[in-house]
Amino acid sequence: MLAASPRRLTIVTVALVSLAGLAPARSQDASAWQKEAHAAARLIAGTIVKTPAASFLRAGIEIRLDPGWKTYWRYPGDTGVPPTFDFAGSENVKSVAVQWPAPERFSDGAGGHSIGYLGDIVLPLKVAPADPSRPSALHVKLNYAICGTFCVPAEATLELALTGKSADEATLEKAEQHVPKRVALGPDSGNALAILAVQREAGSKHGRVAVEVAAPAGAPVELFAEGPTPEWALPLPEPEGPATGTTRRFTFDIDGLPAGAHAKGAALTFTAVSGDDAIEVPAHLD
Repeated sequence: MLAASPRRLTIVTVALVSLAGLAPARSQDASAWQKEAHAAARLIAGTIVKTPAASFLRAGIEIRLDPGWKTYWRYPGDTGVPPTFDFAGSENVKSVAVQWPAPERFSDGAGGHSIGYLGDIVLPLKVAPADPSRPSALHVKLNYAICGTFCVPAEATLELALTGKSADEATLEKAEQHVPKRVALGPDSGNALAILAVQREAGSKHGRVAVEVAAPAGAPVELFAEGPTPEWALPLPEPEGPATGTTRRFTFDIDGLPAGAHAKGAALTFTAVSGDDAIEVPAHLD
């Protein structure tokens, strides 16, 4: 057996040291995947974003699902459980704002429809540090549900140091582009997608809501409605009649209100999705 030369041992040692030096740098970009039977989740880091009003650190929760499996939006629709987040234990973090990319509607297998995501989804986070001059670390306990032919709970406990440097910035920017733009009720001269009007009408036992949506002719449109609190379980708006030019009409019964709640004057949130375009519109019921 031939002995390795001192020169070869030196080269191998240098290579191993170099590779070891790369590991911490990568660990700052993303946490390890925490795997479930049909899903996995991790944290990814982004850069520092400075605006005239404030500055924050970009980050994101990435959930990867097996083919055919789904998880839920903040309002899951007829059935489902929305994700929950516990950021207790984070270091030098004043607040964390979770952003929600535009979801889609899918059958819940029981005659209804749910709202959520398939495949790979990144929920962008805006992390405000308590002291911008000090480093921050994010700790999150994530609880979510995943559904294929059956539904199961999933969870992950994730940790990640936020240094303001990242190789995943493009991933976070792309996810943020899919977050619906918050706009006012009425025509939007700068956007083809708009919610033109929201009004109560006579209809079912408690009345119904009619929503007029403007969208490019022939483009598919999905509309979702949320109440002022998570306890509201409003039905999914359904298209009524054919589109007239660029205007679509959706309706839903006023149902699913919590005990003691009233529709009149309620602050609802409507999310309209058409292709890669999505908007979020607050509106009060008259």
